[in-house]
Amino acid sequence: MFHDKLASIRFLDPACGCGNFLVICYRELRLLELEVLEILLGKEQVLDVHSEIKVNVNQFYGIEIEEFPAQIAQVALWLVDHQMNMLVRERFGAYYIRIPLTAAASIHHANALTLDWESVIPKGELSYILGNPPFLGKKEQSTQQKYELETIYHNMKGCGILDYVTCWYKKATQYIQGTEIEVAFVSTNSICQGEQVPILWPELMNKHGIKLNFAHQTFKWSNEARGKAAVHCVIIGFSLNDRRIKKIYHYTNVAGQPTETNVNQINAYLVDGPTVFIDSRSEPICKVPVMAYGSMPIDDGHLILNEEEAGILIKNEPYTQEMIRPYYGGEEFINNKKRFCLWLVDISPNMINKSKMVKDRIEQTRIFRKTSKREATNKLAATPSLFGEIRQPETDYLLIPKVSSENRPYIPIGFMKPKNITNGSALIIPNAGLYEFGILTSVMHMAWMRYVCGRLELRYQYSASLVYNNFPWPSSSEKKKDTIIAVAQTILDIRSLFPDSTLAELYNPSTMPPKLVKTHQKLDKAVEAAYGRSFADDSQRVAYLFELYQKLSGELFVEGKKKGKGRKG
Repeated sequence: MFHDKLASIRFLDPACGCGNFLVICYRELRLLELEVLEILLGKEQVLDVHSEIKVNVNQFYGIEIEEFPAQIAQVALWLVDHQMNMLVRERFGAYYIRIPLTAAASIHHANALTLDWESVIPKGELSYILGNPPFLGKKEQSTQQKYELETIYHNMKGCGILDYVTCWYKKATQYIQGTEIEVAFVSTNSICQGEQVPILWPELMNKHGIKLNFAHQTFKWSNEARGKAAVHCVIIGFSLNDRRIKKIYHYTNVAGQPTETNVNQINAYLVDGPTVFIDSRSEPICKVPVMAYGSMPIDDGHLILNEEEAGILIKNEPYTQEMIRPYYGGEEFINNKKRFCLWLVDISPNMINKSKMVKDRIEQTRIFRKTSKREATNKLAATPSLFGEIRQPETDYLLIPKVSSENRPYIPIGFMKPKNITNGSALIIPNAGLYEFGILTSVMHMAWMRYVCGRLELRYQYSASLVYNNFPWPSSSEKKKDTIIAVAQTILDIRSLFPDSTLAELYNPSTMPPKLVKTHQKLDKAVEAAYGRSFADDSQRVAYLFELYQKLSGELFVEGKKKGKGRKG
């Protein structure tokens, strides 16, 4: 019967800390048992309720690496047990207490990544695994943690980029083999974005056969600890059993409440779409202009000038003005910060020799390159007056910042003149026109970017090889292209009406001019029309784009073309 079922299920939190998840789970299980008893016994007073209470703390198991939190978890479960026993007395009017404490949760003080979980509880006896394993990206991991990750994944190619939390995913998938155990972890959302997806999820889905049965898409989670920053999280529920009806919880506002949707499948990006793993691709999957990095000075800062330095140089030596160019990265472009660089391509030696300041900076660049530990940098010492890597277009080009705030509805992008030098913190598209600008600044492309790109902290980190080169462009008619081009030009015209405002201000959700908002919405509709349909939200947009991507990847595979490493499930 159902009551016996409640008393038979077993829970494991393999990163339990002070036991918060286990405590809440136990409390809710006891409350559910009380509802069952009220149905079975009614609300009359019961003389002896002891034989009726079956749920107990010994149904709960935990693993915690720190000794003190492990002890707290043990005591916390006894405390909530006492609270629930008092509630039994309140509900049924019968004295109820479990003294002496003969039952206890099984909390193990150990490293969950080196411990055999079957030594905690045999997997044939376990029902559920749940938890909130540590959130540590590759840069935050200690040497020991990196070693543990590599050991867990048997030095699998690319595993070094994975978040530490993925170790628990791997351990859990191995542990549940041959069982019906259900697993759910709270995790940083980075494991379902960017470069981690094609490393992690083929291993879990293809090799170990797990199925995603429910998922909370990105939401903001914070605790009440002083100074504790909020993080963007997901919750992923999986098992070896493939539920017929799966659930996705979508957050229109990451700090708000979710909307529940029943779906047929959930892929590694936590959308109702085909199982694809977007990997780096060296060329665009569609016939579009190539995206490249900006130019790299490799100069230790000696060829770069701030506004004051550029002003002094030009004032003292006016002829140097033709040697100085505006210098842009993503930060300068978005926030209209003034920086300059010495751009000495095609500048004659006699002009350079006139300026002691310019010669000194060139010499400092030469010394830096000559003394570098990198052989490739040493070779650049032969041409110290030039940037180490020059990719500056000779015509107008489109600039896309590599990093942009997660709060903006659109990444601010725009056209630049060839005299403006763009560095490696931005990406450029030479030969791009208004049509390309319109597609890339649309909600369709922004949705793709949010799901596929990686993150720098919480900010979006745009990538040519992951985002742009894999993006499925629409097959637009000339009429629809003309509409997109016209609206794209209007967006630029409206932006030009606010010359004193930065792009950061123009695309801040709180200060974005209403005209610009409405025109972007008009562009979004025009781009969706080019795809032949409209969409209710980003999840629908990305699901459709994944279908297009799968089709395009299949066509490339059939044709025998090798354009990068995009993988299908």
